[in-house]
Amino acid sequence: MAQEKEVASGMEWRITMADGSSEALAPDAGFAKIAWLALKGLIGGLVLKVWKFLKKAWDLGHNEPRKVIHCLKVGMALTVVSLFYYMRPLYEGVGGNAMWAVMTVVVVFENNVGATLCKSINRICGTFLAGFLAIGIHWIANRSGEEFEPFITGISVFLLASAATFSRFIPSVKIRFDYGIMIFILTFSLVSVSGYRVDKLLDMAGQRITTIIIGTSLCIIITMVICPIWAGEELYMLITRNMDKLAGSLDGCVAEYFNDSGGFADSDKESDKKVLGYKCVLSSKGTEEAMANFARWEPAHGRFNFRHPWKQYLKIGASMRDCAYCIEALNGCVNSENEAPEFTKKHISNIAIKVSSDSSMVIKELAKTMKTMKKSSTIDFLVGEMNNAVLELQEDLKSLPAIFIPQPLQEAECPENKSTEQDSKKAVPLMEIIPLVTLASLLIEIVSRIEGMVSAVEELAGLSEFKSVNDRKTNQNQTTNKVVPDHQGALQRV
Repeated sequence: MAQEKEVASGMEWRITMADGSSEALAPDAGFAKIAWLALKGLIGGLVLKVWKFLKKAWDLGHNEPRKVIHCLKVGMALTVVSLFYYMRPLYEGVGGNAMWAVMTVVVVFENNVGATLCKSINRICGTFLAGFLAIGIHWIANRSGEEFEPFITGISVFLLASAATFSRFIPSVKIRFDYGIMIFILTFSLVSVSGYRVDKLLDMAGQRITTIIIGTSLCIIITMVICPIWAGEELYMLITRNMDKLAGSLDGCVAEYFNDSGGFADSDKESDKKVLGYKCVLSSKGTEEAMANFARWEPAHGRFNFRHPWKQYLKIGASMRDCAYCIEALNGCVNSENEAPEFTKKHISNIAIKVSSDSSMVIKELAKTMKTMKKSSTIDFLVGEMNNAVLELQEDLKSLPAIFIPQPLQEAECPENKSTEQDSKKAVPLMEIIPLVTLASLLIEIVSRIEGMVSAVEELAGLSEFKSVNDRKTNQNQTTNKVVPDHQGALQRV
């Protein structure tokens, strides 16, 4: 009994605080003190969560200030349009339909100029067309008598709403006019149904169209005048960034593969983030298509004229993704458990690294061409160097069986009792060569797909009328260092 009292007296109650520390409760602490400490811990935990949320919000605004600017522009637009409620003359001028202007600002204002223009024009056109059709059908139904008026109105709503909804499934219409069609259906239905009970239908439709024009005009002015964010420029920067990431991924994958066999790559190993940069290219298709669609609505700005070939950027992005898929497979070879022996890697390590280096130089030159919007004077030379490196790689691949399969195993005639043993030994060297051949084949395929990127960028340069760079010194160096095959197939410089 005495032992139980000692154990009970040695026990104590502890409560965990928000900062992770704990406090002991005295044996004589009452219920009020326990409740206070629990409430204190709850409030402390809530304050800590709020502080973490505010810190994340601050970091987001600090890293991407344009998002903060966009929020301020939306607030400014809503404040200005709210004056139609606060000021009596403006409120009476729109007949109490000022809420439509507020709703227009909320649904139309986007974070770039192209998206705002797209939605604004779609909303205006959809509202105008639906309003005029609804008024016209209401006039016809009104002249048909009270018996036929609801039937004419109902049939018109059914036919036009069905046809407009079907048009949203057409890809070319959906991309550019989906929002406008939705507004058309909404406005036509509201005006047609309201016109059956509202006497002054024309006044109501006019007031709503006026408020929508006020809201869209205000959004367009603010988004184009105050720190504009152009969708075309966003697309242009996205493509050039992805090109640089693609070049870094290609160099990083090949360097990582051969670095494991003795440090044939650079001493500084590429980080995982740079090696996996190709994933940004693979995941950017939706963003590219959206930006290209919005860019076509934008007026001329900066270095881009009104009819800038934005569709060509989609072709460039598609060719980049073709290349990125091969780099993804190349990265799979790098991380594969079935690796080639080190002595087989040494045979083509130098030329494989040269192919990747020349290929990445071509990609970087294409990125430079797009950044400067000037035709490159070295792209033909770089492509020639890349193709010559591929020829050397192919020659080294042809010599692999002769080097790594022993000569006795290559003889066609051999004793019957040794044929099975020699076949098995011959299969072993071939299995060791397969991972290396796979890697080299992917490099060759990447080079062919880079040539597709070159063609797409050159087509963009022609359509956009990029300026030519006349550099005689560069042209002379190209002629001096040109690599051509001689009559025996060997590579030599002339």
